[in-house]
Amino acid sequence: MKKVFGRPESLSTKANMYCPGCGHGLAHRLTAEAIDALGLKDRCMGVASVGCSVFADDYFDFDFIQAAHGRAPAVATGMKRSKPDCIVFTHQGDGDLASIGAAEMVHSANRGEKITIVFVNNAIYGMTGGQMAPTTLAGMRTSTCQLGRDTEVAGHPLRVCELLKDLQGVAYLERVAVDTPAHMNKAKKALRKAFEVQDKELGFSLVEVISQCPTGWGQVPKDAVNWLEENMIPYYPLGVFKDVTAED
Repeated sequence: MKKVFGRPESLSTKANMYCPGCGHGLAHRLTAEAIDALGLKDRCMGVASVGCSVFADDYFDFDFIQAAHGRAPAVATGMKRSKPDCIVFTHQGDGDLASIGAAEMVHSANRGEKITIVFVNNAIYGMTGGQMAPTTLAGMRTSTCQLGRDTEVAGHPLRVCELLKDLQGVAYLERVAVDTPAHMNKAKKALRKAFEVQDKELGFSLVEVISQCPTGWGQVPKDAVNWLEENMIPYYPLGVFKDVTAED
């Protein structure tokens, strides 16, 4: 009988410990499937940072390095420059990448470092208590803004793809989501494209994954998916923001 579904080779056999309904595990699987489809597993190295992404090294079946909070792009830069034949990627959340790690992210993109960032955006600090993140939506309630994010005080939610798209070192940017099977199929294609861009040494690539966080949002998984579709995607529209291969 033909096998049509199974665990990707690039994933370990360890059961993940993410909360029910969390999108991090989905992002892991889609990343692993993209790596397997391109036959890149034996060349891959990953960087896990701080937050829910800290567990990534447990779930992939190849070498990982643990970075300090926000420093994953800097660590990935060192890895890629010392091992240029390897495929190097980071797995980061919004509190890590868009806050304390914003400088590392922007400057690695601006330099055109040939790395890939898998950026999971669930608009909240999921691991440490549900605090407001740089990507928390206006009016959204968190443990540190219980009346909702006030943009007069905290500024507006940060759109990372829009921020990076005009930097010359950036080769590929796409925003995807993991709320529906159709969106997950597009996410897998985007991740595959990002790794292809790195393999061709075209520059920096980033895939932003809009994800639900039922625990941080105080919702059951089904309601979290609905909330993502009604609130997250309108502010963070899905699509390709830059693709140098399409400009040729």
